Amino acid sequence: METARGSAPPPPARIAVVDDDRVTREYVAGLLRGHGYRVIAVDGAQKLLDLHRQGQVDLVLLDVMMEGLSGVDCCRILKSTTPPEIFVPVILVTGRTDPESRIEGLRIGADDYVTKPFDERELLARVEAMLRIKRSHDDLGAARERLQRLAVQDELTGLYNVRYLNSRLTEEYKRAERHRDPLALAMIDVDHFKQVNDRFGHEAGDAVLREVGVRLKKSVREIDVVTRYGGEEFVVLLPSTHLAGALVVADRVARTLREEPFDVAGTKMPVTASIGLALFPSRGVHSKEELLRSADRALYRAKDEGRDRICVFQEQGYLFAPGKTG
Repeated sequence: METARGSAPPPPARIAVVDDDRVTREYVAGLLRGHGYRVIAVDGAQKLLDLHRQGQVDLVLLDVMMEGLSGVDCCRILKSTTPPEIFVPVILVTGRTDPESRIEGLRIGADDYVTKPFDERELLARVEAMLRIKRSHDDLGAARERLQRLAVQDELTGLYNVRYLNSRLTEEYKRAERHRDPLALAMIDVDHFKQVNDRFGHEAGDAVLREVGVRLKKSVREIDVVTRYGGEEFVVLLPSTHLAGALVVADRVARTLREEPFDVAGTKMPVTASIGLALFPSRGVHSKEELLRSADRALYRAKDEGRDRICVFQEQGYLFAPGKTG
């Protein structure tokens, strides 16, 4: 399989050869090893199932007629216990040539069928064909997972994105209304961020935003939702949090950003933030949209007051803006 320029080739596939006949098992294992595959030769179905549970197998060559658990029953168990997002191809190997045997194997989930005695070239071709299908399946799965992450994750910082924030804000606001539980929201803006981009370039600015994201996550609880809202703005949603608790979190965020200078393109640079807080329940906040707008208004008041400070939106539009902390 072709790889991107400069990237390492994928490791050889791990193939389990399962046969209780030692001569056949070692012959097939040697053939595959000679073509660059990593081979695990085992003499029983239960050993294969143990390897599979440990995630150590990419493809299985499974003899049908074995003592104890048969290859057909082993295939049925393997396929029924494998999560749908994981594909481990199974090629059944047997001396039986009647159509009924092949049909039975394919019906219980086998992906291919080889009869003994087999041509070495045919066996190798079938193994490679199954591995191509597996690679395609795995590549599609990885792409799907990435798209699912991108649907809720900011690509630059790894934090949640606005789409996820809107979904969680809806859930948390409904829960707060239903249970009369407090809900706080902090909107955070990195002070003078444009100067970082102008002086050091956008790559350095991106590095600052990533570090801000790291420090924000270290400053909050596990249940809090940290989001990159856009540009240099971040939002932290604080479930079950009163004013006093929200101020503690906001102060911790401000200190975490301020107290240790950021490494910006080899230069130690102080970074501060303006923070706007809004709370539910409170006068003037009767919806999740008003909660977000109120935090935004408080943020801009904090910036107007000189930045590097926390401002709280309070009842009837009154804004309380404490000075710099510490």
